[in-house]
Amino acid sequence: MMRLLLTLLFVSITVSQVTAQRKSELIAEIDNLKSELDSVKTELFTAKKIEKASVVKAEALESQVNELQDANATLLTNLNNFAKVSNKNSDIANSAMASLQAKEGQLKAMKDAIAKNDSTAIVVLTNAKQTLGENAKIAVSNGAVVISSSLASLFGADTESTLTEEGKAWIEKIAAILNVNPEVALTVEGLSMTGDLDLPGKQAATIATVLQKDFAIAPERITSLGRDGNLKEGISLKLGPSYQAFYLMVKENMKSSN
Repeated sequence: MMRLLLTLLFVSITVSQVTAQRKSELIAEIDNLKSELDSVKTELFTAKKIEKASVVKAEALESQVNELQDANATLLTNLNNFAKVSNKNSDIANSAMASLQAKEGQLKAMKDAIAKNDSTAIVVLTNAKQTLGENAKIAVSNGAVVISSSLASLFGADTESTLTEEGKAWIEKIAAILNVNPEVALTVEGLSMTGDLDLPGKQAATIATVLQKDFAIAPERITSLGRDGNLKEGISLKLGPSYQAFYLMVKENMKSSN
């Protein structure tokens, strides 16, 4: 009996020990689970914080991307506008350059025409000196060769309007100068000291008539008039370019330069 009791007691103690051990293990396992749960909660909290920060950062980046896209669109628009303005300015510059070149061509044509007339004046001056002699009264004024003669040598007296033989011989020399320079026009001026222009006008007209009738100088090349000589009297012959012919020459040269 005693032995049975001892056995039961041993079993009871053993069961108690086992139960106590299992309970301790369960408590330890529960503690471990709680610890793991706390760790998971901490990791979850940290993950949520990181996620929230990432969302905020993503939104900020998205906003920056949108701003950059808007800025890029604005830049492209500005570049297109600049290109249009640049092309327009280029067209304006090209047009201005073409206009400037045309003007330069016109100016060159005028200079060439003036140079040609100046060359003609030199030729006429040389012809006049060779034909009339070194003692003749010859000058150059405003691009024209001016030849002067006294009334006495041409008409015999200041009050006459009929050429003397000496006067006709002198006019023949003038005709010779005109014939070798067919592009030159002649203005015959009768100069008066008194203000009376009738007689100087007749004297100038007489010379013009003789040149036309006796020496076949075309009427359209000759102009005659009487004018105030400003304390001078006599006959003044101006041999220079025909202004109508000069105008036509310049106009033609300007057409050629365009």
